[in-house]
Amino acid sequence: MVQVGPTLPPGKGLYPADPAGTTPGSSPGSPTDDALEDAQDVGAEAPERREAEAGAKEQGLRLDKWLVQLAPEFSRSHLQGLIDRGCVTLDGVVITQASRKPRLGQRLVLELLPTEEALAFRPEAMALDIVHEDEHLMVVNKPAGLVVHPAAGNWSGTLMNGLLAHHAGAATLPRAGIVHRLDKDTSGLMVVGKTLAAVTALVRMIAAREVHREYLALAHGRTPDSWTVQAPIGRDPQSRTRMAVVGSGKPAMTDFYRLAEAQWQDARGLGRTISALHCVLHSGRTHQIRVHAAHQGHALVSDALYGGAPALGLERQALHAARLGFDHPITGEPVRLQAPLPCEMAAAWAVAGLPDPVF
Repeated sequence: MVQVGPTLPPGKGLYPADPAGTTPGSSPGSPTDDALEDAQDVGAEAPERREAEAGAKEQGLRLDKWLVQLAPEFSRSHLQGLIDRGCVTLDGVVITQASRKPRLGQRLVLELLPTEEALAFRPEAMALDIVHEDEHLMVVNKPAGLVVHPAAGNWSGTLMNGLLAHHAGAATLPRAGIVHRLDKDTSGLMVVGKTLAAVTALVRMIAAREVHREYLALAHGRTPDSWTVQAPIGRDPQSRTRMAVVGSGKPAMTDFYRLAEAQWQDARGLGRTISALHCVLHSGRTHQIRVHAAHQGHALVSDALYGGAPALGLERQALHAARLGFDHPITGEPVRLQAPLPCEMAAAWAVAGLPDPVF
């Protein structure tokens, strides 16, 4: 048995009495398409956006030609492909005709999805905080600020690049063995496969809810002692860079437990309540904890994308993947790992006067 940190209490959080860790509508033996999204799209990075307003020079110019001016590092054919894929809007309306000509004053928004070339595997040596490693898999404690997979604006210096430099077998694996992801500005534990057998098994385990993930977070306001949000998540119809609770979204469920609360004075001297949370995932939608917390009126501290005001000196969302648990896909041995709060979150915890998290 591999273990770092205290043993999790039986029957609590993501080590439930039900060993499969399933949610309603799922079964360990037959993962659904929705469940498979959990394995590949957890915390996926939002694409880079570029915005511009049509002036006299752009008025009457073909849309694809304007995009070449706005993003000259991309080929015109790639930009035309982005138009076809609905990645361009004028005044909030998706435009799919490359020949469309803007009117004076119209606002253009372009989502820069990566080119295939940009996603090419390139090894880059970097210091990885490896919590556990064997011949089949490894668990990395990802720092905030590290992008997991190359995307527009982050073509290098990603965790994937580091994995390719860490072991030769990564080059033969899909996504270098990455089977789930964390947002760039979320820290904490990630499991990565080192062999094709391990990668395949881990993807299936995540789809079947057999890889258990728990987080620590700081949220604005006084939350209930415990509550569950079961609400579908999909792309925000008002902003494609955000996710939101929408009726057409995919099922998502998060348990929240309030560990402690504290009063904090902001820069204007106004008193604010901060709640320390233990968050338990039962699905793995993009930005799930952030969306569910904000949906309940408790946006995470310093989570600008979802309305969380900056506080406690944090410059990134107050979210840390603190626990990870699964049975080893090859040996069957239980793996239970825990990562302490990184220094910037520990400092925020201390500034708020919160006790050390016990969960």
